[in-house]
Amino acid sequence: MKVIEQGHTYELENMGGGVQHIQFIKKELNTKEETPDDLHPMQVVTNGTTNEEAFAMLIDRMCFLQAKMPSRKNAIVITKLEECLMWLEKR
Repeated sequence: MKVIEQGHTYELENMGGGVQHIQFIKKELNTKEETPDDLHPMQVVTNGTTNEEAFAMLIDRMCFLQAKMPSRKNAIVITKLEECLMWLEKR
């Protein structure tokens, strides 16, 4: 894994060579266009995925692998990923 922009853009290596990019959503305040009358500052949003979507994808993949070759360790990984997703959704 290579960090392109910390917290937002990552480059992942493929097993057979090559790379894939993962882009997470990025929200920033646009202070240049704010006026004193603005109650809520404008946000600039860069499109991307969320942590919740990434965990949901990993859960689906692990469940697929668990169905093909069940293992206690895979079951534990699924449980922990589901717990992570639960806490992300609760915040």
